[in-house]
Amino acid sequence: MDYTILRAFRQALYQCFTRAADALFELCDALLTDPSARTFVELSQAACFQRAWPSLCEALEDGQIDRAALLRLFVAALPQHLIGTRLLLGLDTSSILRPEAQTSQDRTLVYRPNLPKDATPVGPGWCFSTLVVLPDPVSSWTYVLDNRRVPSSETADTIGVEQLRDSLPLLAARCSRPIVVLDRHYSSATWVLASADLPCDQLIRARRDRVLYRAAPPPTGKRGAPRKDGARFQGSDPSSQGSPDDDWCGVDAQGRPVQVTVWSELHLRKARSVPITAVRIIRERARNTKRDPRESWFWWLGGPLPALAELARVYPRRFGQEHGYRFDKQDLLWASVRVRTPMQMERWTDLVAAVRNQLVLMREQVEVQRRPWEAKTRPASPRQVRRAMGRIIAQVGTPARRPQRRGKSPGRVVGAVVKRAERFAVVRKSPPKAQSPPKGC
Repeated sequence: MDYTILRAFRQALYQCFTRAADALFELCDALLTDPSARTFVELSQAACFQRAWPSLCEALEDGQIDRAALLRLFVAALPQHLIGTRLLLGLDTSSILRPEAQTSQDRTLVYRPNLPKDATPVGPGWCFSTLVVLPDPVSSWTYVLDNRRVPSSETADTIGVEQLRDSLPLLAARCSRPIVVLDRHYSSATWVLASADLPCDQLIRARRDRVLYRAAPPPTGKRGAPRKDGARFQGSDPSSQGSPDDDWCGVDAQGRPVQVTVWSELHLRKARSVPITAVRIIRERARNTKRDPRESWFWWLGGPLPALAELARVYPRRFGQEHGYRFDKQDLLWASVRVRTPMQMERWTDLVAAVRNQLVLMREQVEVQRRPWEAKTRPASPRQVRRAMGRIIAQVGTPARRPQRRGKSPGRVVGAVVKRAERFAVVRKSPPKAQSPPKGC
């Protein structure tokens, strides 16, 4: 088989490692080729990792990665079938929980998923914002463009805008105007204003009770300031909606009936300069639960709407990003590494992204060896492709240099005092609300 694309990607990836490049690259290869490792330290037993096990931690502690060059590499290495098409991009955040890591800096309260209803939905940890190319059909085959940690001094909105602002000019030379699909926490005036000038279209999920406004009426000539907003529009109030601008009824990919209704020329009170198109999608056969609602509302920002039949199939592809997160955390040990500093976690996240993208590049080149209980009629999964990467990397080779022998460490100087590691409090982005006194006090 021809592994030219993979060789070129790996050579360019090695050049992105500006310090401790050999240890970082071998750690990346160990993660790529050893699916049996269930803990970070077990990666040192991979056949391609030629160093001793302490080099795993040293690679993340001493290594340096040129992240601008890494972004350019990921964009330049887009799979060939995506070149020239209109990409569907997913932007979302995921949490790395570190509740007991008191020696780790800049931990904030991040979302804690899949908990019972009476459990606290947040916990101390780090939050990462990820920009990916979403696959069609929905699967875990996402291609990572950029990963950035959300520090305590920033928000997911500001980091997400930075990611798009850096990535979209690079994508413009290779693909047509992309569509960015966003979850509900991006449906705010802050995001709308910050992202209004980006060269992309956006489909943002919104709450049903969010209030929008129509264009302001012309001045009446009477005394006083003219009205800045027109009539009120709210998804949960049918009397405020009026006649829609467009409507379509059809079926989805599974053959179930779908209705799409559109109201254009709306805006938020705090973002009057940005026009918003409200989109309602009704799926009659949905279970009408939190995960499978019958009625969903969206905002469209940017250029003209695509055909409504196509628009109905756009947002469900966003769930491929959730499948990608699950593969990263369950198979690629993204959330399992116990590093001390957020910078080390950022380097590990970059390595996980590099491994994922190599799997995507080799998806069509690998002869998958399936387990006896795995269906042969289904498309290959990233887990199955990863099993075959060991023999492929053995043929492709590595640009990393062999480790040099060195003597035993002299150890600490006699009389040296080892100080206790500094402890850091969890950073709260907003102060806790004051508790009201109990009744009768």
